[in-house]
Amino acid sequence: MKQLYIITGAAGHLGNTIIRMLKGREIVIRGLLLPHETGAVQENVFYYHGDVRDKESLRPLLEHTEGYEVSVIHTASIIDISEHVSSKIYEVNVKGTKNIVELCGEYQVKRLLYVSSVHAIPEGEPDSVLHEISSFVPSQVEGGYAKTKAEATQIVLDAVKKGLNAVVVHPSGILGPYDSSGNHLVQLVKDYIAGRLPACVHGGYDFVDVRDIANGCLLALEKGRTGECYILSNRHYEIKDILGMVRKIHGGRRLPVLPMWMAKASVPLMQLYAKLKKERPLYTKYSLYTLKSNDRFSHDKATAELGYRPRDLRQTIKDTVNWVCQHTNKKSGLAAKG
Repeated sequence: MKQLYIITGAAGHLGNTIIRMLKGREIVIRGLLLPHETGAVQENVFYYHGDVRDKESLRPLLEHTEGYEVSVIHTASIIDISEHVSSKIYEVNVKGTKNIVELCGEYQVKRLLYVSSVHAIPEGEPDSVLHEISSFVPSQVEGGYAKTKAEATQIVLDAVKKGLNAVVVHPSGILGPYDSSGNHLVQLVKDYIAGRLPACVHGGYDFVDVRDIANGCLLALEKGRTGECYILSNRHYEIKDILGMVRKIHGGRRLPVLPMWMAKASVPLMQLYAKLKKERPLYTKYSLYTLKSNDRFSHDKATAELGYRPRDLRQTIKDTVNWVCQHTNKKSGLAAKG
């Protein structure tokens, strides 16, 4: 039987990377774009416009699939580094996922792959190794984004108990090429290259290549056990070390490293500056909290069951710098060295 893959969030960093990885396979690919989206469109992909908040707008995406085995990869969400749950984030991340789950059941798709987040997993004790869990409670995690991902993940797992064939992945901090959607970590690299980053902060997180996450999603879709969750992580990297890699590849000045107390004190000023510039702030109270949180995520389960293996982040940084220089700074003629 012919294979049909449906990817929501097709213009997003992960969504469009998954589509890149699927190209060349003998399958049909459908991608969901927001009504206003036109960027990141790839050849030989059937794009549909809709909004995960509007269930009826999603039906064309799943119709006329007779003779196909249909797999849905649900990447669409709003990644937000603010503290609170806004109504829009809740509607997209939670209600949108509920709509996708219900339609997958209604149209009898073969399998759903839901892209959750490591933020949906409670931190546990400091320095404890974090593994997959089987139930998710929003009140046990910090930050609006984390709470919505926890609630949405539980919706998927509850649907599995009612017969839905679904599997969940939890990516850590995604970085890498092919981004045109405003990934915060890619923005950090862009700002450093452009000389717009005055300082970095003392702290770090588990950062992983978007291509490894995309591959992990496809592996989980094909090999993952129904109702199981898989952490797709790498390892901890300090922000100053990330920028050090960028400097070694592209050049640039060594930035002062702000202690966390100073960075936190500067948050209101940085947010005001970003608002005046009509930009998103890179550092918020929640993002700074994340940079000091427990990020000892274990991907042992994904490695053992799926064959997931993340690459060294130095290659990720090199490819990200090249991508940024080629696509964001064409007019300035910038190019990565080496």
